[in-house]
Amino acid sequence: MGMILIIFAINIVYVSFSTVRMILTLKGYRYIAAAVSMFEVVIYVIGLGLVLDNLDEIQNLIAYALGFGSGVVVGSKIEERLALGYITVNVITADINKEMPAELRRLGYGVTDWSANGLSGGRSTMEILTPRKYELQLYKTITDLDPKAFIISYEPKTIHGGFWVKSVKRGKLFK
Repeated sequence: MGMILIIFAINIVYVSFSTVRMILTLKGYRYIAAAVSMFEVVIYVIGLGLVLDNLDEIQNLIAYALGFGSGVVVGSKIEERLALGYITVNVITADINKEMPAELRRLGYGVTDWSANGLSGGRSTMEILTPRKYELQLYKTITDLDPKAFIISYEPKTIHGGFWVKSVKRGKLFK
C-alpha cells in the first residue's frame, strides 16, 4: 500500500511541475522553466523507475495513471494561483458619458476608450490591460458599473511601450 501512495504522490508532483514548466515557457519565463524542469526530470525518473521495477503489480500502474491525471488538475490550480502575465479586456457599454473609463483609470487600470456605434446606437468601447491576478476583480468592477456590459478578454503575447506598462514594471499599480 505504501508503494502505491508513493507512486501516486510522485506523479502528482511530477505532472504539476510539468504543467507549471510548460506555462512558464509559454509566458516567456524560460530560465525559471529550465530550473523547474531539472526538478521535474528527477521526480519523473524516480516515479517511472518505481513502476518499471514493479511492472508485475498492476496497482502500481494504476496509481501512476491516477497520479498523472491528478497532477494535471493540481498543476492547473497552481498556475491559476500564480496568475502570470497580463490580460487584455475589451468592453462595450452603453455608458457614452465616459464615467466607466474614468472610474477604471482612477482604480489604476490602463484604459483606452473610444466611441462606437452598435445595433441600438452609440456605445463606449474600452481596451483595458491588467495583470492576470486582477482579472476577476476587473470583471466584478465592470459588471458593478454596468451589469449589461459586453466583455471579451484575451492574453496578449507582446506588450511594448505606454505609460501603464512602465508603472506596472515599477510596481506602482494598485497601491
